[in-house]
Amino acid sequence: MNILVVGRGGREHSMIKKLRENPQLEKIYVAPGNAGMEEEAVSVPIDEMNIEELAAFAKEAAIDLTVVGPESPLDAGITNRFQQENLPIFAPTKEAARLEGSKSYAKDFMKKYDIPTASYGVFQDAQEAKKRIAETGAPIVIKADGLASGKGVIVAMTEEEAVQAIDDMLVDKAFDQAGSTIVVESYLEGAEFSLMAFVHEDKVYPMIAARDHKRAFDHDEGPNTGGMGAFAPIPDLTEETYQFAVEQILQKTAIGMIKEGRPFTGILYAGLIMTKNGPKVIEFNTRFGDPETQVVLPLLKNDLVQVMQDVLAKKNPNLEWYQETCVGVVLASEGYPGTYRKGSILPKMDMTADTFIIHAGTKKTDGVLVSDGGRVLLAGGRAETLSQAADKVYQQLDNAELHGNFFYRSDIAR
Repeated sequence: MNILVVGRGGREHSMIKKLRENPQLEKIYVAPGNAGMEEEAVSVPIDEMNIEELAAFAKEAAIDLTVVGPESPLDAGITNRFQQENLPIFAPTKEAARLEGSKSYAKDFMKKYDIPTASYGVFQDAQEAKKRIAETGAPIVIKADGLASGKGVIVAMTEEEAVQAIDDMLVDKAFDQAGSTIVVESYLEGAEFSLMAFVHEDKVYPMIAARDHKRAFDHDEGPNTGGMGAFAPIPDLTEETYQFAVEQILQKTAIGMIKEGRPFTGILYAGLIMTKNGPKVIEFNTRFGDPETQVVLPLLKNDLVQVMQDVLAKKNPNLEWYQETCVGVVLASEGYPGTYRKGSILPKMDMTADTFIIHAGTKKTDGVLVSDGGRVLLAGGRAETLSQAADKVYQQLDNAELHGNFFYRSDIAR
């Protein structure tokens, strides 16, 4: 069996590690990948947005299954193109991926199908949006409607911050077309968690829940990032809340998408918050989350390839999970998520049997692995308890020589 993974970051590296467990696997390719994946997959120098070349390669290399990591190729219709060529792919169509590609569509969808979420308004005119701010006050959340590489959400704690966010998006076009429409929604309070599921039409197979940390610095301070670490499972998540999220959010979404004429196949991700009125949806993603994937997949007992094949065949994959915990901590370039330097030599870390390294933003220069992004590596660890798993990860990170080039949060899962 030959598999193609589309993407280049930590999520894709984690997927590759898990997909490699399949006993029938002959070759696993990654397009375009990064230098840290080279020992586990064959890198193919095709950009993830070059859909025609990816389809041509999948034909030429006799790919039996393609798995897509990032959101942009999904929004651009990679699944539709592969389906036209009868190329097996585990990912949603362009139409189904709109659940992530348009926040206003997602909000309208949730309202239509009675899926719990924050109250909201959709605006294209800055003055109208500012009127909403004046009426409701702060804190309040401003979101660019389209894909903005995880940067299009502003949690404004003051009205001034909210007005500035509106001007940045609608007037100054900070996110180009992605911000030509914005969603203004109520601020929700509570503990956040992420719940992903394998989905094929009306069949939903949920994974264990995870929690990620978006703020750059300890104690959830500093600017929002793509995620500075994550852990799974979540000790404060009750079985009742979990089942509500599965039945009233994930399952209702899958059925609603069928009614919309956009049946969903792939990974459905719900970013959720536990409010005093129960869990509500902050956002939907239509692919594996990052960095949640890096701590969820290591706890999956099943062969990931078989799971995807079973789901596509409408068979129950009977998901099984190790009775352990997993913690992942991101090593980021100093300055991230602002301006940062690339090309720093990666620190050496001596990993043990229960720890692992995931490469996110790395490349090779003169045969040496160096940084090539804001989030560079993720150090992960498994253990019986979260505190034990965290201790294993931090033992590696605390002994690494960072030379002022990298930083990490010291409170993930603590």
